[in-house]
Amino acid sequence: MSPQQIEALVEQAGIPLSLLELPSTRVTREQFVRLYERIAVSTGDEMLGLWSRPIRSGTLKYLGLSLLDAPTLLVALYRFTRFWNLLLDDYQLDFRKNAHMVTIALKPLVKDLRPIVFGHELMLKLTHGVASWLIGKKIPIEAIGFGFERPAHFSEYANLFPGPVTFDQKYTFLTFSDEQLLKGFQKSKVELIRFVKSAPDDWIFVTFDHNVMSTRLRRYLSQRKSLDLTLDEAAAALFMSSRSLTRKLSNEGTTFQSIKDEMRRDLAIDWLVKTRDSIGQIASKVGFENLPSFHRAFHSWTGSTPNAYRRLRKQRSA
Repeated sequence: MSPQQIEALVEQAGIPLSLLELPSTRVTREQFVRLYERIAVSTGDEMLGLWSRPIRSGTLKYLGLSLLDAPTLLVALYRFTRFWNLLLDDYQLDFRKNAHMVTIALKPLVKDLRPIVFGHELMLKLTHGVASWLIGKKIPIEAIGFGFERPAHFSEYANLFPGPVTFDQKYTFLTFSDEQLLKGFQKSKVELIRFVKSAPDDWIFVTFDHNVMSTRLRRYLSQRKSLDLTLDEAAAALFMSSRSLTRKLSNEGTTFQSIKDEMRRDLAIDWLVKTRDSIGQIASKVGFENLPSFHRAFHSWTGSTPNAYRRLRKQRSA
């Protein structure tokens, strides 16, 4: 893929290309998913060329079809590994059950193979995302290990991997309690098609469980015209006490403030790109009392000021 083609795909995803040169730059979930979709379509590779052999369009669908009639999640994950071993040349997806734990490991088949960090991250996200989708809720992970050194973007792992993470391992792996995997499930072909069409959003961000408290809170916040409400106000709107809301979010590995900040960031970027609202109007809409506070927050989110972000976006679109 040429540099010009890459630039076009980044622009189509609504990301100012110039910002990608800044280490502190962050993109929204919507931008990430849009870019992933465009690269997959453009290359015909559902895993973005991260493996030695292209993962052709339609692979995820047929992978899902091979899992639907499994009697338990344990059997489904075993089939998941067998399926991938038909596709991978340089790695083997190893399935191992010891005592009350099940480990799925991405083991290199070639000596001194240098891992592509994003490829390893993506394979673990896909494994966890598919398993969680089958039973309709996010499955706890007992341990996660990566066969590479701790990356510069390590701070993002807390939002991506629900479990203790280690690095510099012999190979990349994740471990589940077999108690989570002995459950049966029922998924139809229609549900599978919906899951595939929403890829990679659902399996990377595990968003299909609409009954979890974090999803309910995000849904409520997205329906409001501003994000200036407090924890007490949000809890009252969801018919519970502040303590109960805090506890439920904590059990899901998040907090009210972190969810609010994520939505503030995504909405601020979306309005900067898609509207002509002034910076002050956008700051007010996402719940900031003054511009300096908004500017500091926006810079921490994206590595850019709001004005520079909008200006770069316009320059690339001109």
